[in-house]
Amino acid sequence: MTTATVSSKYQIAIPKAVREAMQILPGQQFEFIPMGQVIQLAPKTSIKSLRGIARHANPSHYRDRKDRA
Repeated sequence: MTTATVSSKYQIAIPKAVREAMQILPGQQFEFIPMGQVIQLAPKTSIKSLRGIARHANPSHYRDRKDRA
């Protein structure tokens, strides 16, 4: 596990190993999603870039209300 320290200006540097593994580029924007005691960090994407992402998805195996107990 890699760690980082919050600076006096409340900034955090993303460790090099994480940047390389996730292919993070300079200027890329992220959204912070607070989830209890955890902060989830997600790359900001536009609706336009998501077009066609589920083109070949097969919805027949998705859970439906009838599957719930």
